[in-house]
Amino acid sequence: MAEQSASAPATEPGDGPPARSVLLPMAALLLGLLLAALDQTIVATALPTIASELGGLNHLSWVVTAYLLAATSATPLWGKLGDQYGRKKLFQLAIVIFLIGSALCGAAQDMAQLIGFRALQGLGGGGLMTLSMAIVGDLVPPRDRGRYQGLFGAVFGTTSVLGPLLGGFFTEQLDWRWVFYVNLPLGVLALLVIAAALHIPVGPVRHRIDYLGTFLIATAAAAVVVLTSLGGTSWPWNGPWTYGLAALAAVAVVLFVRVERRAEEPVLPLELFRIRNVTLCSVIGFIVGFAMLGAMTYLPTFLQVVHGVSPTMSGVYMLPMVAGMFFSSTLSGQLASRTGHWRGFPPLGTAIMAVGLVLLSGMDRRSSTLEMGLRFAVFGLGLGLVLQVLVLVVQNAVDYRHLGVATSAATFFRSVGAAVGVAVFGALFTARLGGELRTELSGRRLPPGVSAESLQHDPRSVGALPSAVRVGVLDGYASAITEVFLYAAPVAALACALSLFLRSERLRGTVRVPEGSENLPPNPVERSSADELRRALSLLSTREGKRDLYARIAGRAGLDLAPASCWLVLRAHRYGSVEPGRLAERASVPREVVTRAARQLEERGLAVREGLPLVLSRAGEEAAARLAEAREGELAELLGDWWTPDRPRDLTELVRELNERTGGAAGECPSGERKADGRGVDGRG
Repeated sequence: MAEQSASAPATEPGDGPPARSVLLPMAALLLGLLLAALDQTIVATALPTIASELGGLNHLSWVVTAYLLAATSATPLWGKLGDQYGRKKLFQLAIVIFLIGSALCGAAQDMAQLIGFRALQGLGGGGLMTLSMAIVGDLVPPRDRGRYQGLFGAVFGTTSVLGPLLGGFFTEQLDWRWVFYVNLPLGVLALLVIAAALHIPVGPVRHRIDYLGTFLIATAAAAVVVLTSLGGTSWPWNGPWTYGLAALAAVAVVLFVRVERRAEEPVLPLELFRIRNVTLCSVIGFIVGFAMLGAMTYLPTFLQVVHGVSPTMSGVYMLPMVAGMFFSSTLSGQLASRTGHWRGFPPLGTAIMAVGLVLLSGMDRRSSTLEMGLRFAVFGLGLGLVLQVLVLVVQNAVDYRHLGVATSAATFFRSVGAAVGVAVFGALFTARLGGELRTELSGRRLPPGVSAESLQHDPRSVGALPSAVRVGVLDGYASAITEVFLYAAPVAALACALSLFLRSERLRGTVRVPEGSENLPPNPVERSSADELRRALSLLSTREGKRDLYARIAGRAGLDLAPASCWLVLRAHRYGSVEPGRLAERASVPREVVTRAARQLEERGLAVREGLPLVLSRAGEEAAARLAEAREGELAELLGDWWTPDRPRDLTELVRELNERTGGAAGECPSGERKADGRGVDGRG
């Protein structure tokens, strides 16, 4: 996660690749990202059926946990290896690993095989998520990245809704193995398109890759997950395995701290945790991931076993939670972005999460569809209020040199929390279910082959029980699952208490626009500081972003001009003249907007006609100088305390790009426009 210069040159629209040339590779990147993101959510509704066929309901959580752990641990390596050896080759390798893992998952014959193959699949999935977003920077110029990155965010949001539905559909209509087999034709298609259509420059960036640090933090996380998932079930808490894993986790953490202090490019710089908001957001993010994936994994089991809902319909039942999460995460992110104030969202969101978990714990087999939907929605609303804001708070708290690694750290801890949460939920559920079933079935006459152990391994065998016994068993299942939510409520309350200690700091302008891909699933993504800031600044270069920027600098300069008029003034000042009709064609701005702006400049005496072109008058030049000064002030305000005399070179380059784009890109300049000194745009006469 160490910093590096932006991998792609800062091109302008006229210099970058034609829009059509990136459509095929961009579609393949989106397809690869879709596969990786979908596999975080598509499995949930298929889990009860998988457990019934393969056995091992007590190890159900590992089907999700293995994928998350592998994807999270490998993320920083994929990012740096892509810089060093070329992202196209690494992306192709990630697709191949993911497809091999998918094929093996579909062919798994027992739970142990499935868990191992899910880890392999997660290894490839982590590369797909990280590299697909990085390659966008290689394909398109900065001003166009916001538009494409918005598509990537939409993919993540869509998979959160489609995943449970598709998982249920494949399980019910075909076979649960198609949850994994569906990746094969789509992945092969993406692989072929990438091989044929993706052409990106290979400018290797040499790294000192922190292999040891990555291994140690992955070891610590895996030891904690194994301990929490198997302790108290497969072995007693007071036993050698428990103490051994706890010791392994502790030793790995101690060694990790020592290694990171000496690493040239640490995977997780320890100095970040001297910043209060970074430390608190890491803990809160861990808890949010813990609650989110734990609930999303076990709610389908509750619906399918206790309420007899089909796999497909269990995905439909969960839509209120996903919708609530998506709505409140978008709303909180946008409100924080527009106002610069975020202080109330983390306490409010975590408090609603705690309330939602208590409401979920009150469900039973008699709960109505409406009642369950409302409880799901409350929990989702609470999650969403805090998901987006935590990333913004972390970005706002760090120096520019740590912007990229801090963003990655925020999603890293949320992903580790998700893996631990699924494991803990699974351990509590298994331990509670065993006790409930043994109590309920004690002294009962049961059909041949049916026992408490068989019901734990195969939920479908509940249907073979006599009605009187079945009711008690269903109540046992309901109690085992919903009590897990009750145990998780104090953890969410702890997050609420911690969020009260966050230091309130007004958001920098450059971190106010949240990344859509950080909305819903736990998705660790590796980006450098330059990449992260370019992503934020690129959103200012969209048509809507430019309009807002020009409106702000007009007000700052004390000029009553339309945003388009400010744009024309700055272009004419930069190039010496501007031809409105041709400019409308080249810059893809509606002709009527450019015409109204030109008319306003002429009416105000700020520009005069010299044939078709407009040339600034003396008053127009004075207005341009005021606008340029206001623009510099606006950019300095956006960057806040990052814009220091000792700022890094790549930050200066990014601001230069934005300055040029707000004054008009060279690629949009018709050949008839000229510089004030009589030379052409390219500097020649």
